[in-house]
Amino acid sequence: MKPTLLVLAAGMGSRYGGLKQMDGVGPNGETIIDYSIYDAVQAGFGKVVYIVRESFKADMEAHVKAKYAGVKTVDGTPLEFVFVTQELDKIPSRFTLNPERVKPWGTAHAVLMAKDVINEPFAVINGDDYYGKESFKILADWCRAHEGAKGQYCIVGFELDNTLSENGSVSRGICSYDKAGQLTDIAEHLNIAKEADGIVYGDNSVNGKNHVVLEAKALCSMNMWGFTPDYFALSEEIFSDFLEKNINEPKKEFYIPFAVDVLIKGGKASCEVLSTPSRWFGVTYKEDRPGVVAKFAELAAKGVYPSPLY
Repeated sequence: MKPTLLVLAAGMGSRYGGLKQMDGVGPNGETIIDYSIYDAVQAGFGKVVYIVRESFKADMEAHVKAKYAGVKTVDGTPLEFVFVTQELDKIPSRFTLNPERVKPWGTAHAVLMAKDVINEPFAVINGDDYYGKESFKILADWCRAHEGAKGQYCIVGFELDNTLSENGSVSRGICSYDKAGQLTDIAEHLNIAKEADGIVYGDNSVNGKNHVVLEAKALCSMNMWGFTPDYFALSEEIFSDFLEKNINEPKKEFYIPFAVDVLIKGGKASCEVLSTPSRWFGVTYKEDRPGVVAKFAELAAKGVYPSPLY
């Protein structure tokens, strides 16, 4: 069994000021997605499903045809690609879309768009994040080990200090888990940064404390998940409940951590926390881009990746 990689690429990168998914940051114009696909293929993934918006679907498809022509999986078969769109009106027919709604419905809604094209354990990643080779291998191994399973999910957690930006604060969900390594909670923290004293701080208003010290090695979510395919039907039910309460809220979004939390606390699923030694990086701010370009140049110079990549 070859797992599927689901790439969330519908976001337009408002803070960055453009479509990050199409931005060439490698030595030969490679995008961050290009590196993720390369690592995923090496790890044993056999199909890639892109979640995009209709407005740039054609550009993404053209990019894929140009970049990945002839790419083979580990057993020599062609790598399969599928494109699915996320739009505001893709909601159950009994709901009426609020005309004030302009934001997408969120990451968990985006995943739901792939329910008709994925029937095997699958991974979910952001299209504009670099996760590292080790992370994809960890996730591919988990997917293969859970073929035929139900209600067993995972999250790849990154050490917090491996995810910070030098150009501004970030938001991260800090994972809590039990002695068996099963996720119990993801606590969202805002304005996370390493300050002058070398300590990482962040704002957590949930527990009544604003500026708190955070453990630099704490595992945080970078939206890298593994799911068995039963997740689609379960999360679809949660999305309907979400819409019952929020259909007229123009800014509320349906996020993966929320859906997973409901399933865990409802006893319908468990979620294993997997740690990775990889260092995450991405273009959160425009000022991050030169550093990302330098990192990919360094990886190519060291032979970690071929250059050109494809």
